[in-house]
Amino acid sequence: MAGLRDRAGVVAGRAGRPWSSLIRGSLTVRLVAGLVVLVIVTCAVLGIATYSVLSRQLVTNFNQQLEAATQRAFAACLNDAPAPDGGMSAGQRVDPDGGSPGCSHYIVGQSAGTFDAWITTNGTVLDATIIGGGAVHLTAADKQVLTALPVYKTSKQGSSSGAIPPALPNVPFYTRQLPSLGGDYKLTAVTTPTGQVLLTGLSLHNIEHTLRNVELAEIAVFALVVLVVAGTGAGLVRFSLRPLRRVASTATLVAELPLDTGVVSLPPQVPDDDPRTEVGRVGAAFNRMMQHVESALSNRAASEARLRRFAADASHELRTPLSAIRGYAELALRHGGPVPEDVTHALERVQSESARMSVLVDELLLLARLDAGRPLAAEPVDLTMLTIEATSDARVASPSHRWRLELPDEPLTVRGDELRLRQVLSNLLSNAAKHTPADSEITVAVAPTSAAGAPSVQLSVTDNGPGIPPDLLPELFERFVRGDSSRSHAAGSTGLGLAIVKAVVTAHHGTVAVTSRPGCTSFTIVLPRLSDEVPPDWAQAPLG
Repeated sequence: MAGLRDRAGVVAGRAGRPWSSLIRGSLTVRLVAGLVVLVIVTCAVLGIATYSVLSRQLVTNFNQQLEAATQRAFAACLNDAPAPDGGMSAGQRVDPDGGSPGCSHYIVGQSAGTFDAWITTNGTVLDATIIGGGAVHLTAADKQVLTALPVYKTSKQGSSSGAIPPALPNVPFYTRQLPSLGGDYKLTAVTTPTGQVLLTGLSLHNIEHTLRNVELAEIAVFALVVLVVAGTGAGLVRFSLRPLRRVASTATLVAELPLDTGVVSLPPQVPDDDPRTEVGRVGAAFNRMMQHVESALSNRAASEARLRRFAADASHELRTPLSAIRGYAELALRHGGPVPEDVTHALERVQSESARMSVLVDELLLLARLDAGRPLAAEPVDLTMLTIEATSDARVASPSHRWRLELPDEPLTVRGDELRLRQVLSNLLSNAAKHTPADSEITVAVAPTSAAGAPSVQLSVTDNGPGIPPDLLPELFERFVRGDSSRSHAAGSTGLGLAIVKAVVTAHHGTVAVTSRPGCTSFTIVLPRLSDEVPPDWAQAPLG
């Protein structure tokens, strides 16, 4: 449950940090993303600043226009100019409650689109007019909005005709929505000397339309700029990182080389090693590292070659004296005369140890030859029959164990060296018999399988013994590896049996693996299967 909670916490953390996958992405993606984010922020700041300055300037100009229109309307009310024919115009405002006449509708210099109206002393809105558009019909809701406007109080003393009207300082503006007039209007409400309220207003449609067009233009232009910067930036970044990609490609080639096989040919060094650039410094450091690796590999390969040569020469040279020692010990033991008991025991020990040393020398010589790439025989080997024979020999050698065979219905043939494959199977069977108690069951199974899409044969040796210690499993196939006391010298083990198994199987282009737990230990070998379509001269190519 704790593991599930931990994994859930990790997933939740990743979900809470959506940018983490981008931050861990490739350098090209991060650079282009950073450039795009920087351009977006710049465009946003520039757009907001431009929009704010333009909006402030338009509003300032608009307020000045409305202030001038209010001043002209107020002056017309104060002068109360008569109609041109000397009489009262049909459009002249008159208070329906019998009060003094209202303001004249002749306003000199008033711009088209200006809204004019006046409110009588009893709160009635009269003569609502749009200059250049004629009278308008206001709905009851709009009239209620107009009558609710705060009123700017002026002096009740009028001026004579032709006098200069007084200025109206700091007249407040109010923005209201008037559906009857088609949208938002900014209005002023000013009292006249007769007690009426003069209404003057200008439509905000032009300002809103202009700002909306500027906003759309900025979005379109900035989006185009971001796309151009993203495309151009991606191209420039990819072009600039080409030397780094060459370094990565060369590093990939080096990583794919079989560096554990001895002398290898490293790929050419990267040409981008200019110390004046960051990528050049990386390339120069990588070239130096490749030189050190190549030198280290050459030294290691030479050292391993000397060691293999020494092991092979020493093993070959020791075989003759060991054979002589064994022969003289056997000859002394067959002597008919009286021999002291302690001398007899010593000769027996000499014979036993010389026999063990002979086995050790032979195994070392075999490993040295396999390490040196000495080719093995390449003949058709019936692995099914080989398994039957090796298991029969093991049953005779260890009758206290229960042996079980699992074989396919048809023979399975592999290409290889029959003597070495028999040695591999004998080592596995003897190893299972030595390290499991009496009456343990050992199962030997052969079955067809496939590895990497190619037909193969799987050979397994499984026992129900106590198992192999977990700390021993990683190095089980190394040389001279012994685990518990049962793998001691006294038990006759050289510590090379499983190393020979791995070396021979590898030389046959196969694999060997082990799984172990108390009650079940299984060694599994997979070898390429010899198909019936192989030409008769297939055995000419040696293994190794």
